Formats: sequence, C-alpha cells, structure tokens
Amino acid sequence: MTRVAAVDCGTNSIRLLVADADPATGELIELDRRMKIVRLGQGVDRTGRLAPEALERTFAACREYAEVVRELGAERVRFVATSASRDAENREEFVRGVVEILGVEPEVITGDQEAEFSFTGATKELTGRDHVPGPYLVVDIGGGSTEFVEGGDGVRAARSVDIGCVRLTERHLVVDGRITDPPTEDQIAAIRADVERALDLAERTVPLSRACRPADGHALVGLAGSVTTVAGIALGLKEYDSSAIHHSRITLGQVREITGRLLGSSHAERAEIPVMHPGRVDVIGAGALILLSIMERTGAEEVVVSEHDILDGIAWSIA
Repeated sequence: MTRVAAVDCGTNSIRLLVADADPATGELIELDRRMKIVRLGQGVDRTGRLAPEALERTFAACREYAEVVRELGAERVRFVATSASRDAENREEFVRGVVEILGVEPEVITGDQEAEFSFTGATKELTGRDHVPGPYLVVDIGGGSTEFVEGGDGVRAARSVDIGCVRLTERHLVVDGRITDPPTEDQIAAIRADVERALDLAERTVPLSRACRPADGHALVGLAGSVTTVAGIALGLKEYDSSAIHHSRITLGQVREITGRLLGSSHAERAEIPVMHPGRVDVIGAGALILLSIMERTGAEEVVVSEHDILDGIAWSIA
C-alpha cells in the first residue's frame, strides 16, 4: 500500500482525497475525502484573471487540506489545477500561494490530461464488483469546462470543451451583476445554443451522436457535482448520501423533468432542495441543462452516476 493525497482544484470547487492505494489489486482505500466550494473561476470568463477574493477562499481551503495531509501522513501528494487556472493571466500568483501552503506546485493540466484522469477514476471500479459493461463514454461536467472521454480498457478519444455550470451561468444569466432568477426563455435558449456548439466541437474528436443507443453499446458515465446533485434529486434523498448516489442510474426522463424544474425555480426554492450544496444553488440549472443536452445528443436512456472521478484518477497516477 502507498498512502497518497490528491487535490483537484477546479473552477467551482477544490477537493481532497487521501487514500491507501494498492496497484497490484486495483484497490483504493479511502481515508479522507472532502470538498469545498471556493468559486476560483469567479469572473475569469469576463476578466481573464483570478479575483483576489477567489484566491483567498482557495488558499483557506488549501490550509485546511495541508493539515489533513500532515495528520494522515501521505507519502506522495499531487495537486492538479484545471479550467479556471488554465485561463487566468495571473495564474503564477495562484501557483506561489499553493506552494507556500502545501509544499507542492500545482500542475495546470491540459484538457486532454484532465479527461484521462477522469476516465481512469470513473471506470476502474466498473470493471470490478459494480460491473457495467464497456465501452464507456465518460462526461465530466465541471464549472468551466466539460470533458468527454471514450474508451474501453483505456482511452481511445478525448476532448475538453469550454462549457461548464459556472462559465455558462456567468455568461448568460448575470445581468448588471445579478443572476436572473429564474432565467428567461431567451437566456435558457442562449445556454442551450452554447452547449450545442460545444458538442459539435467535441464530436470532431469523440463519437457522440447516438453513441449510447443500445445498438452502439456505450454506457454513459456522468461525473462531478452537477450530475451527482441531479442524481440526488432524482433519488429523492433527504440529505446528500454519496454511497446512495454512487453508481445509481438516472433516466433521461428524470433528467429532463429535473432540469425543467431547476430552470423554472427561484434561488430560495433551489436552496431548499435537501441534497443541494449552497455553492451550487445558482449554477445547478446550467449544469443540469448541459447533462440533458449530452443525453439527448448521445441517445442515452440513462446515465450511470459516479462519485469517483478525476480525483481518484489523480490518486492512481501517483500510486
């Protein structure tokens, strides 16, 4: 066993996994897994820079994570930063802060690397006790980007595109500094148009159209907070329960109904949903619409929801 610590810093959240990994058996024994919404990508799509308050929120989470890593005695640590820090002009300020706090330099990975980590983390278990036959189409809906990865025993095709729940919310739903609540039909149509253009772009590399129809045989596997939140709503959970959500199967009809409900509700109504993290209240509508659009494009009748994703892939990469 090797004790490893993986940190995934995205546009909306920063997450930590400390685990004992045994490459010989393919077993990853989780010791600590936690997440904080820090909205690192606040305003990046508009300004091209990381906001000072967003950096401070992120550094505060890093200080907490550094203490956990020390207490559990992780032998190896890897910090991966994704969409927001790729796009920011002042990313060196972010890098310096992380090095000072955690002692490791964040790796600002490419979209293709992000996709490969996501695929490994999401599918490693699916070939084991929770068997879901491949091949797989893995979609990781983040705050600033969405990754598409197709493969079986390994990755065959991958593409990252710049659509995410935070990016699309800020681009289309913020008017005079305030989020439209609920969004208008025109705003929803604008989000949908952006998503469809991005799917067209992704499809140049990854087969999407009808890939998940029964005749084509791909299982659609959905990752990250937008997908897991929609799953928790579909399951009717009274509180967020990752064990119930992990490897649940949510139908196209459920996703369509929940997306319509989220886009038609107010901030207060969304905040009252038991599984809703406070940091997702304003961005979940756009995230659900991305998921719905993907299912419609691929012909998927259901999505297999995974709580294991890029974070687990990062852990395996250093095991």
